[in-house]
Formats: sequence, structure tokens, C-alpha cells
Amino acid sequence: MLRDPARRKIIEILGEQGRIGFKELRQSLGLGVGTVYYHLDMLSDFLAQDKSRKYMLNDRGRLLYRSLREGSLSPALNAGEALSHRMGRWLFLSPVFMRTVRLEFLPISVLILSLGAVGSALAKIEPLFFFYFPSFLGFESIALMFFFYWIGLFLLADFLIFVLFRRAGGDLQLFAGLGVSALPLALFPYVYMILPYSVARYVLLALQVWTLLLVSSAFSFGKGLRLDRSIMLSLIILYLNIALLVVLGRLT
Repeated sequence: MLRDPARRKIIEILGEQGRIGFKELRQSLGLGVGTVYYHLDMLSDFLAQDKSRKYMLNDRGRLLYRSLREGSLSPALNAGEALSHRMGRWLFLSPVFMRTVRLEFLPISVLILSLGAVGSALAKIEPLFFFYFPSFLGFESIALMFFFYWIGLFLLADFLIFVLFRRAGGDLQLFAGLGVSALPLALFPYVYMILPYSVARYVLLALQVWTLLLVSSAFSFGKGLRLDRSIMLSLIILYLNIALLVVLGRLT
């Protein structure tokens, strides 16, 4: 639970100051909106909010703060996160998404989207969110479609997150994160041009699953959603994608 130094700092800040507003807490941490919300969600068992929506420690949180000060924190609090920490590093690319709060990370996201757009156009496969289909459209049309669908994914996700979870702000970090999450599907067109289709379709399945996990991570760090909520939202968007394919007659 407290492997991340930002969570320890939140407990320490609240223990020392008693209560603090979100804006002041974010300034103290120097992190993005979504990242702060994410850590607050992870610490929800130790926190409470007063009538003015300021954060403070509850009884468990004060006990945890005292344990931290006395150096008597049980190793069990960290042990439970060891597996998820490794999964986040290697599967969810958490260290990368943590850095999407920096505006200079946006060009990398745009570069990844450009890689996918050019690859799709060269391979002559038309993207439709998480899926690809052979296409007879021109180079420019296919390339623009790749950008169009990922920008559409950003707008749809931003809308759903606000409606379902009332989370606003962190839009640039969300967009940058979604650009990073496009990497597996941006690489697929190049795989498609190299491998036989009988092999490439199984590679696509693996890349689709990885993309869903990365999209979930983008939601977590961009908007501060817990990972279980982020995965649920990713699945909702996947189902909407499949429904769109059925409506368009791409799936029967």
C-alpha cells in the first residue's frame, strides 16, 4: 500500500496539517490531477473528507501516521502490493504513465499515433478503435482515420468518466496517456506486413488485450480512477466498439 513515496507523503502531510484541500495537496505533491486522485483512491481506507471537501485522516489513517513516525510500520502493508507493483511496471507501464503529467510528453504520444497512422496506411488496413479491416481507401484517408478514432476515444472516455465518476480536469494527461496506450495497436500494421495473416491475427488479439490494459492505466493516471473502475470503463468502451462494428456490418 505504501510502496509509492507519494502515498507516504500524503499520509505525512495530512498527519502534520490535519486537513487540506485538493488544490493545496496537489501543489504540495507536485503531481497531476489524475495522479493525485489515483493515490487518494488507493488510500481511501485511511482518509475522510469534511463538509468543505477537505481531506483528513480517519482513525485508521491516524494510526498509520503514528506507525510511520515511530518506524513500526508492518512489512505486511507493503507485501500485498509487491505483485501489483511488478505488474504495473511491466504490464501497465505505470512508470511511463506517471510521467504523462509533463507537457513535454505530449509529442511522444503524437509520435506513437503518427506511427500507427502511417503503418495502417502502408498496410492498407482500416482502423476502427481496437480493430483493423482490409481497406481500399487511399493513404491519407486511412492515416487520418487512425487519428480520428483515437481522438474519438479520448472524447468518449472523457465524457463517460465525467458522467459516471464526476472526474474533471487532467485532460492533457489523459490524452497523452491514451497516445501511449495506442502503442501496441500502432505496431500491429508492421506485424501485419511481415507475418502471414494466419499468424498476425493471433498477434493482434494479444496486442488488443495489452492495449485494453494500457487504456485502463491511462484512465487511472489521467483521471485518478482506481484500476478496477478503469478496467470496467475500458470493457464498456470495447463493447461499444463491438456494437459499432455490428451496426456497420463489419461483424455478423
